[in-house]
Amino acid sequence: MKLSRKTFNRYALAGALTTAVVLGISTPSAVSQNSIIQIDGSSTVYPISEAMAEEFMAANRGTQVTVGVSGTGGGFSKFCAGELDITGASRPIKDSEVEACAAAGIEYIEVPVATDALTVVINPENTWADEMTVEQLQTLWSPEAQGTITSWNQIDPSWPNEPIDLYGPGTDSGTFDYFTEVIVGESGSSRADYTASEDDNILVIGVGRETNAIGYFGLAYYLENQDTLKAVAVNGVEPTPENVENGTYAPLSRPIFVYVKTSSLESRPEVRAFVEFMLENGPEIVPEVGYVPLSEQRYADLLAEL
Repeated sequence: MKLSRKTFNRYALAGALTTAVVLGISTPSAVSQNSIIQIDGSSTVYPISEAMAEEFMAANRGTQVTVGVSGTGGGFSKFCAGELDITGASRPIKDSEVEACAAAGIEYIEVPVATDALTVVINPENTWADEMTVEQLQTLWSPEAQGTITSWNQIDPSWPNEPIDLYGPGTDSGTFDYFTEVIVGESGSSRADYTASEDDNILVIGVGRETNAIGYFGLAYYLENQDTLKAVAVNGVEPTPENVENGTYAPLSRPIFVYVKTSSLESRPEVRAFVEFMLENGPEIVPEVGYVPLSEQRYADLLAEL
């Protein structure tokens, strides 16, 4: 029987607590009791943050880790307003966000946690667009395509004369920023006539329901939904962890991050303990949720820098 992560955690925690009672040992006490660590930000980073939070809370009773999904831009807005301890980001912080944090006196550190293969997906009933080039994706998603590129045969004459249903991240998403930069050629430059959402699960449902749909989001959401989605090979290369590691899945491979407020890191032991936990457990947990881990040496170096 294959247990889900949540089910496994319940069994594992029950066993750990039983062992602790029998042996007379206590659960970890390095963190404050009845404390809350607040995390928000990227929907791409969310599966990592959620999995880490579950494992951390199982090991540290009394510490609550809340994980929201406001998108990378939305997370930075809250982070720079002092509302969060940690925010996830699927792109580096922008100059405007650096200025906003500085104006509010928010200092931070950037911590890479994994590598993502940004994935273009189609409906399984789509039999013609298994492979697309970067140029074809640019033709489809550029601002000039709005209202003009509306059928599949406009991308390739051999494809059917059927309407294209587009799904993608909203403008607060770091995935939107990255995709438009490497595919369209300018960050934030995109056609606007598509179904947008900061919640990648909404995009998954949309593409899974519409035969003529196409969308894009982080690798983990595709791997979790392979029964209802099909990944597009970009320039002939499929989005797999192996192709990310060997560098062939380009240009849609990218690092993903968490940003940690320095004051929380310095004054709250539970926040420091959580960030250390993320780095110590990255090699195991990151691939479990569908992303490509950094090297063990890289995690060790980041932990030493912390």
